[in-house]
Amino acid sequence: QVQLVESGGGSVQQGDSLRLSCVVSGFNLDEWAIGWFRQVPGKEREEVSCINGRDGRIYYVDSVKDRFTISTDKAENTIYLKMSSLKTEDTAVYYCAAHPPLRGRVCPPVLSRTLWGRGTQVTVSS
Repeated sequence: QVQLVESGGGSVQQGDSLRLSCVVSGFNLDEWAIGWFRQVPGKEREEVSCINGRDGRIYYVDSVKDRFTISTDKAENTIYLKMSSLKTEDTAVYYCAAHPPLRGRVCPPVLSRTLWGRGTQVTVSS
């Protein structure tokens, strides 16, 4: 069964750190594009950080560069998003997504066949 399950969200203070986890099953991390997206009410889902398992390229949205780090543990079929120096504007529901990689892209495309987890809430207060 193909599945993505996120965990690790929570409520923290500005400047704190969190590590999100996404355990995947049913496909090989080496062959897919995996990414973290986030969404706040009333806004579109935003690409945060992704890794193309096939070629190893990594992407970060500018607002999280030097603060967030994406990584994978292939033995555990898990991808992580280590978030440091959190800001109030990082508050969102964070989703894990996966799709076979498309030419020219690092992140999974938002298509009907894209796989999504249920999301985990991250709340950063000042």
